[in-house]
Amino acid sequence: MPEPIKVAKFGGSSVANADAMRRCARIIADDPERAVAVLSATSGTTNLLTLLPEKAEGNEREQIFRSIEENHESIADDLNVSEETRLAVRGYLSELREVATYGSLESLEVKDRICSFGELISTTLFTDLLNQEGVDAVWIDARMLIRTDAQFGSAEPDTEAIRHAVTAQLLPLIGDRRVVTQGFIGSEPEGRTTTLGRGGSDFTAALLAEALDTRVLEIWTDVDAIYTTDPRVVEQAQPITEITFDEAAELSVFGAKVLHPATLKPAIRKDIRVYVGSSIHPERPGTWIVQKSGQLPVIRAISLRRDQTLVTVHSLDMLHRHGFLAQLFRILADHRISVDLVTTSEVSVSLTIDTNHDGLRHRLSSGVIGELSEFADVEVEKGLVLIALVGNQLDRTAGISGQLFQLLDEINIRLICHGASTHNLCFLVEEARADEVVQKLHAHFIEREEALL
Repeated sequence: MPEPIKVAKFGGSSVANADAMRRCARIIADDPERAVAVLSATSGTTNLLTLLPEKAEGNEREQIFRSIEENHESIADDLNVSEETRLAVRGYLSELREVATYGSLESLEVKDRICSFGELISTTLFTDLLNQEGVDAVWIDARMLIRTDAQFGSAEPDTEAIRHAVTAQLLPLIGDRRVVTQGFIGSEPEGRTTTLGRGGSDFTAALLAEALDTRVLEIWTDVDAIYTTDPRVVEQAQPITEITFDEAAELSVFGAKVLHPATLKPAIRKDIRVYVGSSIHPERPGTWIVQKSGQLPVIRAISLRRDQTLVTVHSLDMLHRHGFLAQLFRILADHRISVDLVTTSEVSVSLTIDTNHDGLRHRLSSGVIGELSEFADVEVEKGLVLIALVGNQLDRTAGISGQLFQLLDEINIRLICHGASTHNLCFLVEEARADEVVQKLHAHFIEREEALL
């Protein structure tokens, strides 16, 4: 087995079609240390798969089936895969039809099975391609490696069970061969298919890197690097060549979509260096995420996360009474709703919820508000954007809040959290003003030569 080895993850846009897959195959071939390749489904496939349970009409469902089939058959034709691979792909497509036609589509377990087929098919095609390119590659089912609990739709990994499975089943395959496996999917103790939630392929790769004790995890995507902010919002956004785990974790949590928020947990536990690079332009520098960086600017980057909901709970029972907050957060926990920012007064609590997910939006509207309303007045504000200044020692740097309020003196800041973290300062603004706010902050804190360092 080559030392050290690397785990390389390729996202959906990186394996979107035959040409994209060929680029990824060259990346694998160029470095013998890239021993394990973790792939997402081809771009758009998971979106189509998640629509299947919602389409009761036969015609609509048939259109989705045909779209998935035609896309993968086209890739198979372009790659000129073997007949064995074609039969395997057709087998998965046939099984998908059976599960989506006869399974209970209200069941999260069935939905996880449906969503797993995207990764199973993409990795089957990619393994064939690597072998065509002269790279000895072997396919393994990630469900044999990624052991989880039975929380279908967003399963929690069992790191100890993953380590045992990787040692027994993955390590023996690594040597002169490369191993191709799936991101996003796993299995619970009884062997039923689970998923790690949307974006979970990054998490899969990090869990495998941790279990293998690798020193490097590579995340190959369609962007060149992690940027100082979203380049679609600010044209002057700059690539970041090196960033710390703490900073990258804050960015991933507060809206930067380059990494899945959970990805860095295994990397931090084992001090695994993470590289983010472009599969389209692999020659470009990319971003290294490391434990310690040579430079620690006060403001490293600015992130934004859209579709946020602000819930304000008001009750006179809060006044000099214990247990109110416990009751509030117990209801949220019962509905598996995660809270980001929290501010309190004598008789009110305001908290933000990321409703950029259909599941959370549904749980919030279907039950939570009603339960909270039984003991308090509840106000819900939608159409907000969470903006975060991410950097270092923000809680000990004088003048940051003053500069922020001066820059945004004409903007209504709905809520602000400062001081709870040394790495971020967060606030909410209305969606209509969000891009303008990010542009002003980026120009002041990052583009100016005299900006605070």
